Amino acid sequence: MFLGVDGGGTKTAFCLVDRDGKMVGQARTAGSYYFSEASEGIGLVERALRQGVDSVCADAGIEPSDIAYAFFGLPGYGEAPGDLPVLDAAPRAVLGHDRYACDNDMVCGWAGSLGAVDGINVLSGTGSMTYGERSGRGARTGGWGELFSDEGSAYWIAVRGLNAFTRMSDGRMSEGPLAGVFRRHLSLASDFDVIDIVFNRWRGGRGDIAALSRQVVEAAGLGDECAAAILSEAGRELALLVDAARRRLGFEPGEPVPVSYSGGTFTAAAVLEAFTRELKSLHPGYELRAPLYEPVVGAALYAAKLAGTPLDRAALDRLRSAPAPVTAGEGETG
Repeated sequence: MFLGVDGGGTKTAFCLVDRDGKMVGQARTAGSYYFSEASEGIGLVERALRQGVDSVCADAGIEPSDIAYAFFGLPGYGEAPGDLPVLDAAPRAVLGHDRYACDNDMVCGWAGSLGAVDGINVLSGTGSMTYGERSGRGARTGGWGELFSDEGSAYWIAVRGLNAFTRMSDGRMSEGPLAGVFRRHLSLASDFDVIDIVFNRWRGGRGDIAALSRQVVEAAGLGDECAAAILSEAGRELALLVDAARRRLGFEPGEPVPVSYSGGTFTAAAVLEAFTRELKSLHPGYELRAPLYEPVVGAALYAAKLAGTPLDRAALDRLRSAPAPVTAGEGETG
């Protein structure tokens, strides 16, 4: 029995998979991203994990001691070295044993999208980053945080949408459908009310802001040229992250480079199309593949791999035919 945990900014997903590729338990709890001012601090990680492990074990009818191995993909893991002892210890307190490993949640996206084989995955949800592996070596690019990075993420898209809204309101830019979409969605009596909503009511909340990426997608669908340009630029930025990871991993000229993607931002067709176009222009060896599994399933597959007992082909095929599990799903768009 292998436990996969995919942490996210808005929710954390859990699933239990057995050796035969059967999904035997699923659960979802609150987000486990603890860096934002709106969060309760690092203590929320253990609370979210405890609630989720209790729920997924109850769903499967087992005890935590029955779990052969677990992998916890945690947002922000490795980005604050002083926090690692607390994060590494949290699963032990929840499981009651040491048969687990922790890493950044980007590993879940890679393992799920490519089935834990060599290649590169780009994650774009609330934040954005890539993770890839080649011949046992891993590399990450992006994921520097929403204040000055996370290009192509839902947060990045939303902030650019908000900026365009202010320009349209001022008359610095011709008004397009985006302005009306934001006014309706936020129920603005005055355009200046957006300041109160974002800074006062939401307190600059990362997830609340990122969710506005859906309105940018909606506006693009209504013909807003600025919104469409934002989505196209997001796709190009995500392709640049992949290209940087390829160089860091040392893929040889002419060597195929499997690439996949995960995260809610890719549900926007305009983002995926721009990403695909840019990939083709950057390197001839890219092989773009549709994601095989959800990130939370990837976490369970990685747990089996780390335990030295990876699932066989029959089990992997059976797992692909299983109903889609709940996901951490940061910053969905569309």
